[in-house]
Amino acid sequence: MRIIAGDWRGRKLVAPKGEGTRPTADRTRETLFNMLASRLGSFEGLSVLDLFAGSGALGLEALSRGASHCLFVEQEPDAVKAIRANIDALDCRVRTQVQQASVMGLAPAKAPHDLILLDPPYDTGAGQVALDRMARLGWFGPASWIALETRKDEDIAVKALAIEAERKVGKAKLTLLRLKD
Repeated sequence: MRIIAGDWRGRKLVAPKGEGTRPTADRTRETLFNMLASRLGSFEGLSVLDLFAGSGALGLEALSRGASHCLFVEQEPDAVKAIRANIDALDCRVRTQVQQASVMGLAPAKAPHDLILLDPPYDTGAGQVALDRMARLGWFGPASWIALETRKDEDIAVKALAIEAERKVGKAKLTLLRLKD
């Protein structure tokens, strides 16, 4: 695994040991960030939330491209160690926060984030449940973009959100969502 673009382009990342996580493939991550870049223009100054963070690759990619801060939320201890190792290797502690917790246990947000990245376990519905909960707790607002990775045949339906774009890449489906008007 490596950073695709930005200040840390080509830098390698460590992945958690074991079968507890499924890191997003470089090709899938590149497709996702191309989809986001065409809509956002720039990642400069964005506040990012990386949920079901695994190695932290999605949030670190956003930071490499100019995001100002990323909160990583992951419950698996080995994954949290990998996230912290990657943050240390990239020397970006001042721009990050790591929370070892279940995404389902998040408290109300202090402010909405600009970009929310979710890569939950496939075929669990955890992404939809998390998004429903986060909508009620103020984690995203009208200007927020939400990117959800699921298995390519999983359907997504969250009452508060509209699907802006979908793309299948290998075994994955990338879905970009926004709050409904």
